[in-house]
Amino acid sequence: MNQAALFARNILSVMAVMLGLSMSFPSYAISGASIQAGYGDEQMQTAQVSLRWNWNKYWSLSKIWNASGFWEAGLGYMQSKGAGKRNVWDIGFSPIFRLSPGVSRFFLEGGIGARYLTHDQLNDSRQLGSKLLFSDILGFGWNLGEKDRYELGYRYQHFSNANLANPNEGVNLHMIRLGFNY
Repeated sequence: MNQAALFARNILSVMAVMLGLSMSFPSYAISGASIQAGYGDEQMQTAQVSLRWNWNKYWSLSKIWNASGFWEAGLGYMQSKGAGKRNVWDIGFSPIFRLSPGVSRFFLEGGIGARYLTHDQLNDSRQLGSKLLFSDILGFGWNLGEKDRYELGYRYQHFSNANLANPNEGVNLHMIRLGFNY
C-alpha cells in the first residue's frame, strides 16, 4: 500500500472513531464536528477531526460585528518527510472565538489552546522541544446550506512550546476545513 493510500486509510479510521464517539454522548452536548486537511512545514501532510461545543453566548461588538465562541477538541495526524521522518498523532483542546458581520454567513475565527503530541520531533531537521505545545489558530470561512448546517473555511495553525523548552522550532499548518453543525 502506498503512503498516500495509507495516510487516507488512517484518516478515515480516525474520522470513524470520532463520529462514533460523538454519537455515544447526548446529542444536545455536541454542537458540531469538522474535518481538516492540509500541509505544513517540512513538506508535511496533516489531517484533523474535531468536535465542538457552542457556548451559546453572543456579544454585539458594534453595529456590524457580532462575537460568539465554542470549545473545540480535536485529534490530528501529521506525516512528515525527510530523513528521520515520524508520523505524529496529536490531541488538543482550544477555546475558539468567532466574529461575524451582521447577518452575513462569513466569519473570522481565532483561538489559543493546547496540544499533546506523540513525538517532539517531526524529522531530523524539525524539533519541537516538547510534546506539550500551544496551538494558535487563525481562520475564516462561510456557513452554507439551510440553517447554516455546513461550514467551509481555511485555518492557519501554529504549534510551539512558547520558548518553555529548547529547541522551539514550532510548526505551521495550512488547512482547509469542512464542518457540520448539528
